[in-house]
Amino acid sequence: MSAKKLFIQTLGCAMNVRDSEHMIAELTQKENYSLTQDIKEADLILINTCSVREKPVHKLFSEVGGFEKVKKKDAKIGVCGCTASHLGNEIFRRAPYVDFVLGARNISKITQAINTPKFISVDIDYDESEFAFADFRNSIYKSYINISIGCDKHCTYCIVPHTRGDEISIPFDIIYNEATKAVQKGAKEIFLLGQNVNNYGKRFRNDHKKMDFSDLLEELSTIESLERIRFTSPHPLHMDDKFLEVFAKNPKVCKSMHMPLQSGSTEILKAMKRGYTKEWYLNRALKLRELCPNVSISTDIIVAFPGESEKDFEDTMDVLEKIRFEQMFSFKYSKRPLTKAATMPNQIDPEVASQRLSILQNRHNEILDEIVEKQNNKEFEVLFEELRPNHSVAGRTDNNFLVQIEHSEELLGQIKKVKITNAKRMVLYGELV
Repeated sequence: MSAKKLFIQTLGCAMNVRDSEHMIAELTQKENYSLTQDIKEADLILINTCSVREKPVHKLFSEVGGFEKVKKKDAKIGVCGCTASHLGNEIFRRAPYVDFVLGARNISKITQAINTPKFISVDIDYDESEFAFADFRNSIYKSYINISIGCDKHCTYCIVPHTRGDEISIPFDIIYNEATKAVQKGAKEIFLLGQNVNNYGKRFRNDHKKMDFSDLLEELSTIESLERIRFTSPHPLHMDDKFLEVFAKNPKVCKSMHMPLQSGSTEILKAMKRGYTKEWYLNRALKLRELCPNVSISTDIIVAFPGESEKDFEDTMDVLEKIRFEQMFSFKYSKRPLTKAATMPNQIDPEVASQRLSILQNRHNEILDEIVEKQNNKEFEVLFEELRPNHSVAGRTDNNFLVQIEHSEELLGQIKKVKITNAKRMVLYGELV
């Protein structure tokens, strides 16, 4: 019997990428599907959704409408992920041609979903922490590995706890075995995923070996032939000295830290229910710079959160000046359903929000240009993992700069020393040393 064709579109974060890999693995190995990039030949079309911001939700209905117009007569359409979790049956109402809806915490049911008419499963309390997924990865050289699911933080702007449920850690043995298997198949780097990775070990489904995230990093670094460990996203609240020291001293842990700030104002952080102050954040980030001078720090910032004054915004700008982030993801606050911030008073005028975002981004671009200029003539170890046009290959430095050189695909999967000859904002160009 010839394989059926699967087309999958993934929106949102790295956790969604890994969820898509899990669904691909289940479908290719248990249901005789093979991947296609041509939606017109697909027998099954999946869209794995994000609901962190407003635009991806609008994108969902516009995308599935487009799918319906071009798909084969008997092809099925499935909506999966975070938007599926919070919209549920409304998806069937707004897009009746959708065949099934599968929430972010229910992806292990994908084979059941495709074989059950109008299947829906969006239970955010469903526990997949010990489910043995089949194996599939988009990259030979890098392996995404979930270490926890869900989130307990309930930040007042964030919908994730309502779409992925309470936080639960995946047992160490499952993580270690998955990492070992990936390395045996050629992975040089593992990328640990969780909503708050450095809160790892606080809750397991059953009795398991107790360890915190720092211990997990140390244990995984003992895997032979594993070259690099990355992770996202840690929470500033859980950045204790032990964690920062393991990060700085363990040679396999990549020197790139994502530290979501969200706001530089202690008052706004309190309203966001982030659990830390401006002073705590600065203390942790500056200590990290001290322990690990070559670290790159990235962040997330929301401007114009309800009630944000000019002084609050100045506090955010002050943190930007003091930390000088190598990368910044910044957004205007947008109301999300099921969140407390959506009904808060003192919502900020959209024009003010746009102006503040522009000020923040313009200043960060100036800082970034100064940072980038300093990379010229530096030498970096680069793991090459991407073939690019014009006979080029690209990869990442230990501290997460993207580097591109002219070379052939034989470099893929190798770590080589590169000297930077032309540093640009998005890409550092160089040559092999």
